[in-house]
Amino acid sequence: MHIGILTGGGDVPGLNPCIKSVTRQALRLGWQVTGLRKGWAGPLSLNPDDREGSAEWLMPLDANRVRTNDRIGGTILHTSRTNPGKVKTADVPAFLDAGRFPKNKDGTVDCTQHVLKVLEHLKIDALVPIGGDDTLSYAARLSREGVRVMSVPKTMDNDVFGTDYCIGFSTAVSRSVEFITALRTPSGSHERIAVIELFGRNSGETALISGFLADADRVAIPECIIDIDRLAAQVLADRAANPSSYAIVVVSEGAIIEGGGVIERGEADAYGHRKLGGIGEMIGEELKQRTGVNIISQSLAYLMRAGSPDALDRMVAASYGAMAVQLLADGEQGKMMAIRDGNYTTVPSDTCIQGERRVDVGALYDTRECRPQIANVRGKPMFLY
Repeated sequence: MHIGILTGGGDVPGLNPCIKSVTRQALRLGWQVTGLRKGWAGPLSLNPDDREGSAEWLMPLDANRVRTNDRIGGTILHTSRTNPGKVKTADVPAFLDAGRFPKNKDGTVDCTQHVLKVLEHLKIDALVPIGGDDTLSYAARLSREGVRVMSVPKTMDNDVFGTDYCIGFSTAVSRSVEFITALRTPSGSHERIAVIELFGRNSGETALISGFLADADRVAIPECIIDIDRLAAQVLADRAANPSSYAIVVVSEGAIIEGGGVIERGEADAYGHRKLGGIGEMIGEELKQRTGVNIISQSLAYLMRAGSPDALDRMVAASYGAMAVQLLADGEQGKMMAIRDGNYTTVPSDTCIQGERRVDVGALYDTRECRPQIANVRGKPMFLY
């Protein structure tokens, strides 16, 4: 069998261990493994008639190539946010005639026919895409087209529907807790209010858990609108109650102040998402106006996904990769790797587009106090949600 692997969307620690696991398990079975570089941009941009140029988009994987890659973060295959099902005319590779592809209602074109042609040209029997709900939504599309797909969920937000855990979440939380704790030093030295912004577009789980573990005073998540006047009064009281005269506020990048909207910038990507960021700074300015206290505004951003994966992400990544290969060996197809109720399992590959995974506000969050409310955890999943 010939397996293709790709990584799409934002990079997270744990991608390389998963690539290594898939490759090693496949090689033990005598299979061939090829990495498709730069996410879905790989099969979209590869020209079957240009053998020399195609090398840019392919990475043959063997034991030596993956031997040490699990020790580092990121992805050796590189990544992109490309969606071959929705390609702007200007972004269609020059060797392709955009006019021969079906047009979508938004004016983009659907280049799936070409992707299928490339997979056939490469003689790839099965595909293991590793990504978030955007990347895996296109994998589900290919599964419907008859491609053997074994999807692996990854995202710092831990918000892929259908699984309790996504590769990258544990390391992102560990990084965040470390930096939030470290920022107590300047916050206390200058007696300020620290507003720390974390990634988290639609789900506040990363901010919620990080804020809870770092014992932040307040945590703002996308699932609840922020009453900035109430928050200012709460934070001022938090600072006054602290012997070191400072307070810590953790903010998810998708949080919204009452009467405002999500802070976005730039053009939308192929999945309709614009870049987020800036709500932490805005909240900091609003708090300073209302409290008169100076602010430390810090966005952790890419620091959350920088560096090597922690032990949990290595374990889950290796297990997901091994399971994907074993399922292919057993003749299965169209599955997404998952953890449910603490057990490794699978769900149909299109489960990721069947719903949304969000913070259970009623069980885990005090909307009035703007902080985690995690007390009765018996019977809940290890990672909470």
